[in-house]
Amino acid sequence: MKSTPALLLLVLASCDPPAPVAPPEAAAPVEVEVIESPPVDSVVRINSTRQEWNPGQPWEKRPPRRRRSLGAVVGPDRVLTTAEMVADATYIEFETVDGLKLAPAVVIAVDYETNLALLGPEDPESGFFTGLQALEVAEPAGPGATLEIVQVEENGTPLVTKGTIQSLDTVSNFLDGQYFLTYELKASMQSAASSFTLPALRGGRLAGLLTSYNSKDQISDITATEIVARFLDDAADGDYQGFPSLGIATSRTEDGSFRDWLKLPDEVGGIYVSSVRKGSAADRAELRKGDVITRIDGHDIDRIGYFEHELYGRIFWSHLVRGAKGAGEELQLEVLRDGEPLELTAKLERRDFREELVPAYTFGEAPNFLVKGGFVFQELTRPLLEAFGDEWEARAPLNLLDAIENPEKYEDKAERIVFLAGVIATPATVGYEPLRNLIVTEVNGKPVRDMKSLIAAFDEVPPDGLHAISFEDEDFDVYLDEVVSTAVDTQLLQRGLNRLSRAE
Repeated sequence: MKSTPALLLLVLASCDPPAPVAPPEAAAPVEVEVIESPPVDSVVRINSTRQEWNPGQPWEKRPPRRRRSLGAVVGPDRVLTTAEMVADATYIEFETVDGLKLAPAVVIAVDYETNLALLGPEDPESGFFTGLQALEVAEPAGPGATLEIVQVEENGTPLVTKGTIQSLDTVSNFLDGQYFLTYELKASMQSAASSFTLPALRGGRLAGLLTSYNSKDQISDITATEIVARFLDDAADGDYQGFPSLGIATSRTEDGSFRDWLKLPDEVGGIYVSSVRKGSAADRAELRKGDVITRIDGHDIDRIGYFEHELYGRIFWSHLVRGAKGAGEELQLEVLRDGEPLELTAKLERRDFREELVPAYTFGEAPNFLVKGGFVFQELTRPLLEAFGDEWEARAPLNLLDAIENPEKYEDKAERIVFLAGVIATPATVGYEPLRNLIVTEVNGKPVRDMKSLIAAFDEVPPDGLHAISFEDEDFDVYLDEVVSTAVDTQLLQRGLNRLSRAE
């Protein structure tokens, strides 16, 4: 595709591709052993080609990138890996560790929030898995347990690095804000057989997947066995449901004055419910903003949100929702409301990211957009906000941040936030070039609830031929001439823009 200087001006911000988190660097001496019964018949290499959509130019993709990892065989024709390996993948391939056999792979189930994916062969009759043995899933482990990280050198030689679980915590290892039970393993990894992710075993059984390694501290993050087991059980019937959510935001209750205001006795811990998402499991259970959750499923919650687990030790309360429970299961809550005790039951559910006003992720989803006469409209997503850089929460426009932080203000008016992302200098946009990042509310007097409704509103041309575009919290309208904008659109297509809109 050809690029023009005018189009290149639309890039919102540069986003360097994330560095692979799992490939370790050489550090201190390593405890490595070549095992007598190498696990090469239970692991396979995974090669993936990924190509992301460009957030600033939603009509095109970024250049492709490749990743290579080591996956665990977990069943007949089934391999477990991380969701990062399949996110925006255009091609996925299995490879035996000796490099002699290759086979195209497909995604059977993926959970971007837990960072897990289950793969299978594109052709079940390929014979790729002949001779491979599935790993059983280990029992959950606690602090002090020993795990073995499996690596395979390029020549097929297996290596095992032993490490000790130092602690467990709920960690966000792929998507910000998505926290799941994780082993913190102390081990000095071997750099000779680096891989984007690696299986972790316990007694010859699968214990988890390594998702990151800090060579300085020699600490590895490993998705905990309980999370892996629940993911595989859910995916076994081919109808993956996913991990549930409660639908609340909470804060601590450490401050003495805050506790007095909440009427909390000294012997009671608890977490303060600062917001409840409309239509969520918490909302249907009649949990309210201002409530203090003191116990969950019989576990006392302390002032900073932790409870004592019989195996794992002190763990954050979210594990009782996202890990210990599945979609459709019930959660028992004990709360204080205005100092009075109350018992509630919440039926947990999985929230589809497609139902969110501002989706937290969009892997595999092409961005919706409209280019009209040089105006570029997009649907707001978290990845778009993240395109403003590492400190996007401080750098992104305040009105767009408000939409993601306070969705309840907009949910009655829209299914998606549509905003003017930028303006290409054309004869139709003279004088409007500085405008950007304005939330669109109406076009030609018709409410804009998503990209489809925006496109439909522009399809109806007013008698005077001028489209009127209105914005949230702005006291002016923008006018766009239909004849001039149509001529501009034709020129943009001729100059290299491959399409003018998408609304899927």
